[in-house]
Amino acid sequence: MIPEDIHKVVRILKREIRRWPVPALAKYVETPFTVLISCILSLRTQDKTTLAASDRLFAIAGTPETMLAVPVKKIEGAIYPVSFYRTKARTIHAICEQLLSRYDGNVPSDLDTLLSLPGVGRKTANIVVTLGFQKPGIAVDTHVHRISNRLGYVRTRTPEKTEMALRRKLPARYWIVFNDLLVAYGQNHCKPISPHCSTCRIALYCKRVGVKKSR
Repeated sequence: MIPEDIHKVVRILKREIRRWPVPALAKYVETPFTVLISCILSLRTQDKTTLAASDRLFAIAGTPETMLAVPVKKIEGAIYPVSFYRTKARTIHAICEQLLSRYDGNVPSDLDTLLSLPGVGRKTANIVVTLGFQKPGIAVDTHVHRISNRLGYVRTRTPEKTEMALRRKLPARYWIVFNDLLVAYGQNHCKPISPHCSTCRIALYCKRVGVKKSR
């Protein structure tokens, strides 16, 4: 895909994703804290499960102070059956402890500082920066990594390398929206195995890198 085509791809995807539900992480943007915690819950967990668990948890507590006062066992019960719910419950407590002791209960907006929090990787940190603070960042999950490479827009082997390649290549005005666009498209149309290429609106701009079978 030539660089100019990314503008057309983004315009098409913005129209296409209106057909599908908003990704789970885009639903908990009331505060940077709710963005951070819902992202922790979402790791290796389907959107439907993340949504239900986030609803239950935030009904109990929605700030670091109130969350830390909730026993870990009660958090476990609220977020079950997200993947690794016991570990995530402990991680949530550890995050809240650090937010209160180091940052006066505020979620930091700096990427490197976010990465110092327990359980926070680059994807989570970028989502907090973009959705929580509306600052430039590129969150790369499996869908963003897969589709960016499938399009031929980048040639990378890991999500972290994809993020760095996109930071160099993707126009800055698309940084915040790129994750939502490709996550929605990846979940519903551009599947990991046998994507729906025959009805894909961006097929004209896609090199179909690595696609062996499609519908």
